[in-house]
Amino acid sequence: MASLNVGNLGDYLREQRRNAQLSLRQLADAAGVSNPYLSQIERGLRKPSAEVLQQVAKALRISAETLYVRAGILDAERDRDEVETRAVILADPTLTEQQKQALLQIYESFRKENGFDGADAQAADAQVSGADPQQTAS
Repeated sequence: MASLNVGNLGDYLREQRRNAQLSLRQLADAAGVSNPYLSQIERGLRKPSAEVLQQVAKALRISAETLYVRAGILDAERDRDEVETRAVILADPTLTEQQKQALLQIYESFRKENGFDGADAQAADAQVSGADPQQTAS
C-alpha cells in the first residue's frame, strides 16, 4: 500500500502518543478506534476522517485543530488565526456554551464586515463536525 501525503500526521501522532506514554493499543482503546487502523494512520497508509482525528486528539489531550492542519483538513496559513481564535473561545471554561456560541457569531459578523467570507469558517466547521457545509450556511 502506498503512503499518503498527510502532512507528517503519522509521525506527529506517534510522537504525541509516545510523549503521553501510551502504547498503540492504549491510544486506540481510548480513542475508540481499532489498533490496526491507528497503526495504519501512524504509518501514513490511511487518511483518517475529522471525527477520528477529534477522538484521537481528545484521547491524547491535544488540539484537534493541530491534527486537522497536519491531515490537510484545514489550511495552516489561511485558517490558523481563525482556528486559534475559535479554539480559545471554545476552550474558555468560564463561559457557558450559549455565551461561546454568541461570541463566535459576533466574531464571524466582524470578519464578514471586514471582507472575510464566513463560508470558509462554516465549511471548516462542517468538515470538522462531519456536517454538510451547505446545510450550515445561514
